[in-house]
Formats: sequence, C-alpha cells, structure tokens
Amino acid sequence: GKWHMGVNCKTRHDHCHHPLNHGFHYFYGMPFTLVNECQGTDDPELAKSLQDTYWFYTQMIIFAVFTLVIGKLANLFPVKWKIIICLAICGLLHFISWFSSYGFTKYWNCILMRNHDITEQPMDLQKTTSNMLKEAITFIERNKHRPFLLFVSLLHVHTPLITTEKFQGRSRHGLYGDNVEEMDWMVGKLLDAIDKEDLKNTTFIYFASDHGGFLEAHRGNSQLGGWNGIYKGGKGMGGWEGGIRVPGIIRWPGVLPAGTVIDEPTSLMDIYPTVVQLAGGTVPQDRVMDGHTLLPLLQGTEQHSRHEFLFHYCGVFLHAVRWHQKDSGTVWKAHYATPVFQPEASGACFRRGICPCFGDGVTHHNPPLLFNLSQDPSEANPLSADTEPLFDTVMRRIRRAVEEHHRTLTPVPQQLSPYSNIWKPWLQPCCGTFPFCWCHEENNKA
Repeated sequence: GKWHMGVNCKTRHDHCHHPLNHGFHYFYGMPFTLVNECQGTDDPELAKSLQDTYWFYTQMIIFAVFTLVIGKLANLFPVKWKIIICLAICGLLHFISWFSSYGFTKYWNCILMRNHDITEQPMDLQKTTSNMLKEAITFIERNKHRPFLLFVSLLHVHTPLITTEKFQGRSRHGLYGDNVEEMDWMVGKLLDAIDKEDLKNTTFIYFASDHGGFLEAHRGNSQLGGWNGIYKGGKGMGGWEGGIRVPGIIRWPGVLPAGTVIDEPTSLMDIYPTVVQLAGGTVPQDRVMDGHTLLPLLQGTEQHSRHEFLFHYCGVFLHAVRWHQKDSGTVWKAHYATPVFQPEASGACFRRGICPCFGDGVTHHNPPLLFNLSQDPSEANPLSADTEPLFDTVMRRIRRAVEEHHRTLTPVPQQLSPYSNIWKPWLQPCCGTFPFCWCHEENNKA
C-alpha cells in the first residue's frame, strides 16, 4: 500500500528509504503519497502548496546571482565563480521544480512498485483497488504455512477518494461514504482470505487509521475528508483530539475475548513492541522506546495502559502533552500551541488548506491550555488556576515529563528544509528514459 517514506538518497537506484531496506522482505504499493494530481482533477494539491514556494526561492536566487555577477565584474567585492555557479544551479533546480509542478507531478510521483521494480508510472487508479487486494490475498496464500507479518496501508479514505464504479453512489454520505464502504469491503475480503486458509484463530489483526478526518478537504459543498464527531480539530493539527483519536479494532478469536471495549490511551507506536512480542523477540534495550506492548492490556492481565504520558507533535514541534493520571484515572491534556483557525470559528484552516505547525499560523499558550479529557473530551472548556484546584500541580508534573522526554531525543538533520523538499531529477524513480517515465507492466503481463 501507501509507503509515503520515499525511495532514494543519493542516486536513482540506491533505494535507501525503500521498505526492503527497512526490514520488509516484499513490497507492493506507492513509495510516495496519494495526491489529487494522481487523479488528474482540476484541484491540484501538491502543486498548490509548493508552486509559490518554488517561485519565491527561484526569484530570490536569481536576484542573488545577478547581484554577485555584477559585483564580481565591477570588482565591488571578491567572490569565487564556483559559488556563483553553484547558486545558479540551485536556482535552476527550483525553477525546474516550479515548472514541473504544473504537469509532471502525476508522472513522477504517482507510481506503483513491486519490490525495486516500477510496475506502473503513472498508476492506473481504476485498477489500483483490485491490484492491492490481489497482492495482499496472494501474500496470505503464499505464506500460510509459516508466520508472517502483512502490513496493508490502504489508499482508501484519503483524498482523492479513489472509488470504483461498483461502489459509487452506494452511501448516503457522498463520495467519502462510498469510499469508506469500499474500504470496508476490502477489509472483509482480507478477513475472508484469513478464514479460508484456516488462520483465523492464529492471526492477530489490528485495524486503525493514522489520523483523524481531513476537515479542509472540500469540493464545493462536499466534505471529502471525513468527520470527527464531538472532537475538535482534525488531520495535521498536532494536538486536538479530532486529529489524534482514531479507531483501534483488534481481532484474535480464541485468544482475545470478543466484544471487549478498552477505554485506555494507547498509541500506534505500540504496534512495533506488540508485533515483536508476538514474534518471540525483544525490543532494543539501548534506547527509550515510546511504544508499549498491547498484549497485557488486551488479555486483561493489566487494567491500565502503560502510557502515563503521550507527546503530540506537529512536525518537529511539541504541541500537546497527555497525562493519564494513574491514581485517579483522569486524563489531562496541556496544549502548548494550537493552530489559528481560518475563519476564526470554523474549527479548521480552510484558507491555508491545512494547518501549519509553527510561525504565524499557530498560537503559543503560556500558561498552556489545560483540559480534563475525562470530563471534557470535546476540549471546549480550558481550565485555569481559578477553576481547577489541581491546575498548578498538573502543570508542574507535565512540565517535568516534557523535560524528561526531551532528554531521550537525539537531534537529526532538518528533513523539511527547502533543499530536502525540492525535486531532484537525479533521485527520480523512472521506468523509462528520464524524463519520459511511462510504463504499465501490469497491462503488459495481462
């Protein structure tokens, strides 16, 4: 399915970010993410957010190059031609990225791979659903006689809402509802494959989403990104419950009792230690692990989540902290920064397309906004020292937890810098002769 971690680091074929370089033995899916350009709609998604940035940097670099050239020729200041040439190349790359964003995004970003081989460029969205399902079921059949880990990251319930004709118009909730129904059908097919191979009682299945509904995704009056119920905020908002609370549905007949509801804070980071325990392994002991195995909680040998604190980030910025106070069972959450909604009372960042993580797009709170999620899950009523007797005690404990958390972090290079995000032709996966990257091996095989 959707890998979204990229492919290459230094050359077109080094595959440093590829799933096969990160523990997986087989891969079929998108190495990048799904954007509106993949569907060829009139509402470009990636281009809209990048075009202005690319053009701004192009203009700034061109201005700098001209200034340096004039200064060099007029002997106003000494500067090496190497520096001017490097700066000019950088400007050219930004210009190419700006230019290519108007039409090549679909051909260069919307691709399918099987292991290291590109099978479709651009991908055929009409066949993607059946291809993904076929690959997953075939994988189960191939590995039914030995332990296996199948990670299916569906393209569904993500804009653009790729929905086959069979499911269009099926739901009362528009295209989004149709997409949910098709996803439900796909999950059912995977469960049927598990049951057919008599693996039902020996297979641990975990179904979840990676974030809440994408509130800003609209086409006209149609909501394309889901709905978060009573919870404030949505996708990309760092700390609000609407962007964090997601379904967590687990099936393991014969081991876990059916119909059990567990109301404890857990995290998608718990998947890793849970899978390691199921496989009979041990997690690394040379670092602090943010996740905890879910098995004691699921099997009832522990009544409470091992998470006392959960730290909610937007990019590299800590926006909120959740404290599960074990002695009282209360769940507190402190917001250090929250997005500035546009319009103000809309509950989303409609004018920006998605909420930013820093700068003038967020409001910093000192003291932080504090909520008692046990009583106020909608985060409607921020507490203060005047309204909550425990306010100072809770804030001191959370502040100490943040300090301890920061000591466990190792700094890494900035991954979201302009240079890291700029398109680099020498890293572009291509199944033809660059820049003419077109292939449909799936059709050829058929």
